[in-house]
Amino acid sequence: MDKIPSVDLRDFLSDNPERKQKFVNEIGKAYEEIGFVALKGHFLDDKLVDELYGEVKNFFDLPVETKQKYEIPGIGGQRGYVGFGKETAKGFKKGDLKEFWHFGQYVPDDSKYKSEYPDNVIVDELPQFNEVGKEAYQMLEKTGQYVLRALALYLGLDEFYFDNKIAEGNSILRPIHYPPITQEPDDAVRAAAHGDINLITLLMGSQGKGLQVQNHNGDWIDAIAKPDELMINVGDMLSRHTNNKLKSTIHRVVNPPRELWGTSRYSIPFFMHPVSEMSLNALENCIDENNPKLYEDTTAGEFLHERLIELGLIKK
Repeated sequence: MDKIPSVDLRDFLSDNPERKQKFVNEIGKAYEEIGFVALKGHFLDDKLVDELYGEVKNFFDLPVETKQKYEIPGIGGQRGYVGFGKETAKGFKKGDLKEFWHFGQYVPDDSKYKSEYPDNVIVDELPQFNEVGKEAYQMLEKTGQYVLRALALYLGLDEFYFDNKIAEGNSILRPIHYPPITQEPDDAVRAAAHGDINLITLLMGSQGKGLQVQNHNGDWIDAIAKPDELMINVGDMLSRHTNNKLKSTIHRVVNPPRELWGTSRYSIPFFMHPVSEMSLNALENCIDENNPKLYEDTTAGEFLHERLIELGLIKK
């Protein structure tokens, strides 16, 4: 496959069984063959998108010493600010050329996950930043829920199989700033080749060149969404759970041509995680003689902790 398929969530949400099944077939086939789709018909409206980008740019424009106030020690970068070059892709030594922020799950005070998740970090200088971030988080989470319902049907499971696994899940909304490149990058790129940790990732901001996906032939292809589309890909957790039936695809963000080094790039992925106790053991209907079990049994929480150590965000 040499381009990213486009699908429309409104097909799945329609009352027409044929349109709904068409969406299930299209997204399932795309995730078996390339692991990425461009999705129209999501729950983010243009006003919310514009407000979110405005607040994100305002935050990253703050002085470095102001941003560093929001870098919280001891939580593996799971909330608040993470400074430039501090995250390193698995298997790489150079830090990525980016800085980012994390919004996390919003749970009521009586939730059993209240003590498990760090609190979200409030930015005093920008009164709308956290409010807009929360609304975007919830609309992306809602979009992801319907995508996972479609995938459950594709896998021969109950449509709502994932619902109680993602309710109050450990999902992360990550606004990223790739600053202008001011000197020869010395083998570092904006985001080195990697697979995502989580179930699925919903990405805003892939309208320009930069994001590339490695297809099953090993070729790198540009993944460029239209302005009204989200790019959505399979993460390693879902890949493990489906015994690689749905494939987590390696992707990267390459540096722009030299004439564009002076420009910033912003992208905003939503990493959809389940609750920590979800079993990632391979589904029985994804194992057969031709597809033997590939991975050891584990839980989402154990797998996440292991990967955060590999990324350098948690020290052993």
